[in-house]
Amino acid sequence: MPELSHRRRMLVLSICCMSLLIVSLDNTALNVALPSMQRELHATTSGLQWTIDAYTLVLASLLMLAGSTADRIGRKRVFMAGLVIFTAGSLLCSLAPNLELLVVFRMVQAVGGSMLNPVAMSIITNTFTEPRERARAIGVWGAVVGISMAAGPLAGGLLVESVGWRSIFWVNLPVGLAALLLTLRFVPESRAPRPRRPDPVGQVLVIALFGSLTYAIIEAPDASLTKVLPFAAVAVAALLALLIYEPRRAEPLIDLRFFHSAPFSGATGIAVSAFAALGGFLFLSTLYLQNVRGLDALHAGLWMLPMAVPTLLCAPLSGRLVGSRGPRLPLLIAGAAMTVSGLLFALFEAETSDVTLFLGYVLFGVGFGFVNAPITNTAVSGMPRTQAGVAAAVASTSRQLGQTLGVAVIGAVLAAGIGSSPYRGTFVSAARPGWWILAACGAAVLVLGLLTSGRWAHRTAERTAERLETAEVRQPVGTSG
Repeated sequence: MPELSHRRRMLVLSICCMSLLIVSLDNTALNVALPSMQRELHATTSGLQWTIDAYTLVLASLLMLAGSTADRIGRKRVFMAGLVIFTAGSLLCSLAPNLELLVVFRMVQAVGGSMLNPVAMSIITNTFTEPRERARAIGVWGAVVGISMAAGPLAGGLLVESVGWRSIFWVNLPVGLAALLLTLRFVPESRAPRPRRPDPVGQVLVIALFGSLTYAIIEAPDASLTKVLPFAAVAVAALLALLIYEPRRAEPLIDLRFFHSAPFSGATGIAVSAFAALGGFLFLSTLYLQNVRGLDALHAGLWMLPMAVPTLLCAPLSGRLVGSRGPRLPLLIAGAAMTVSGLLFALFEAETSDVTLFLGYVLFGVGFGFVNAPITNTAVSGMPRTQAGVAAAVASTSRQLGQTLGVAVIGAVLAAGIGSSPYRGTFVSAARPGWWILAACGAAVLVLGLLTSGRWAHRTAERTAERLETAEVRQPVGTSG
C-alpha cells in the first residue's frame, strides 16, 4: 500500500472507526432494549441471551476467515462487502416479526460484522506504520468503543421509549451507507504479499467449537443433561481436533505459533476475560435497572452513563500510555478497577444503593476504558505486517468469544437462580454468583497483564516474530494460492 499523507491517514482512520461505531453501538443500544423485546416477543431469559449471542457467536466464528480472506483478495473489497451485508442485516432485524427470525437476522448482521472490525484494524495497521502513531490511532479506535457505550444506551433508551426497539437497527442504515461511499472513494486497496490459503476444515471446527459450547451453557438451566452433554462433548472434540489438525497445516486458519509469543497469548486471554466481563455486566445491569428497579429504557440508559463516560475518557489516555510506556500500566489499572467493581456487587450488593451502584459503574468504565488499547496493540505489534489481518482477527475473535461466553455464563447463572420466581424478589441473590464471576474476570486481566508485559515476555514476542518471518521467506511463492 502506498504511503499516504497525514490528512489521508486520518480520513482512513475515521472511516474505519465508523464501522466499529455501528457494530458497537448496535450491541450497547440493543442491551437497553432487551426488556422491551422480552415483553413484545414473549422471550425467556435464554431467548434474550440468544438475541445477543447469536450475533457475537457468528462474529467470533467468522472473524479469522474474514481476516485471512481480506489479506488474500483485498482488504477494501472485503470491508465494503461487510458494510453492505451488515446494513442489509440491520434492515431485516428491524422488520423481524418474531424472536426466531430476529435471531436469524442477527446472524446475517454478524456475517457482515465479521468483515468489518478485523479488516478495519488491518487497514489501520498497514496505514499507520510508525509504532507510536499506530498506538495513538489504536487509542482513537478504542475510544470509539467508549463513544458507543456512552451514546448507545442513551440513544437506545430514547429510541425505545419514543419509537420502539426496532428503531435501534435503523441507526445503522445511514452510517453504514456513508461509510460505504467514503470507503469506495478514499480507502486504498491493500493485501498481503503471501496470504494464507483457505482452511475449510479448521473453519468448520471453529464453528462447531463455539456453537456447541455456547448452546450447552445457555440451555443448561432449562434442558436435561441428556440434551446438553452431547453439545459439550462436541465442543471438547472440536477443540482437540483443532489442536491436532491446525499445526499440521502449512497455512492454518489459527496459526498456533502466534501463541508462542507471551504478549500475544496474554492479549488473547485478557480480551476473553475483559469482554466476558463486559457482556455479563451489561446483561445484568440492563435487566436489573428495568425489571427490578422498574426504570424505563431511557432512564436505564442514563444510568449507564457513569460506566460509559469513563470508558470514553480513559480509552485515548490508555492509547497514549501504551505508545509511551507500554501496555503494563494500562492493564494493571484496568484489572484492578474491574476487579473492585465486581467485588462491590458480589460482597456489598452495590446495586441496592444509588451511591455504590454509581461507584461500581464508574470503576467498571475506567477498567474497560484502559483495557482495549493494550489488547489490540499487543496483538498486532509483534506480528509480521504481512499477517496483520490474521493477528487482528484473532484479537477480535477473542473479544467476541469473551462477550459470547460472558452473556451465556452469566445469563445461565441468573436463570438458574431465578427459576420461575419474579425478578424483583430474587434478582440480587440470584445475580451474586455472576458478580463473583465478573470479579474473577477482572482479576484475570490484572494477573495476565503482570505476567505477559515484562522483558521475558517481549523476548518471546521477538523470537516468535523472527520465526514467522523466516517461515514466510522460506515458503515457496506459489504455495499461498
